[in-house]
Amino acid sequence: MSDESQVTLAAVAGAHGVGGEVRIKLFAQSVDSLKRHKQVSVGGRPLTLKSIRGGGQPVARFAEITDRNGAEALRGQLVTIPRSALPALEEGEYYHADLIGLPCVDQEGQPLGTVFAVENFGAGDLIEIEKPDGKRGLVPFRPGIADLDGERVVVDPAFLA
Repeated sequence: MSDESQVTLAAVAGAHGVGGEVRIKLFAQSVDSLKRHKQVSVGGRPLTLKSIRGGGQPVARFAEITDRNGAEALRGQLVTIPRSALPALEEGEYYHADLIGLPCVDQEGQPLGTVFAVENFGAGDLIEIEKPDGKRGLVPFRPGIADLDGERVVVDPAFLA
């Protein structure tokens, strides 16, 4: 795998059975988001994704992992791919990974902090902003509240109390 930035699609939750399969905690939208990639990195180790099945708690098999001990050794490791391997975006779409680290400013351009994380608990995206004093706050990533403007996010400071 290359040295370019990596995007996390999943984490290994633990072994499944005795044949080397692993349970996956998926961070991507669906199993198909991971299934389209044959080569992934698991804990920095390049592995070949042989198969993945299931929806709620997917189960994956990597060609290089052949027994339960090998699968158990992957527990807690992140499954990543190079950023360039992601599909192209349509107008107005974004990847959560692209928002992290962007500066946040108010409507006048005054700095408010930096996007620290992006969460989605089912009602839409929330951005976690780390303020200059180190405190963090969650803001809905919705038009008029927090808008992506090129390489920055314009935030209504009333929502960042």
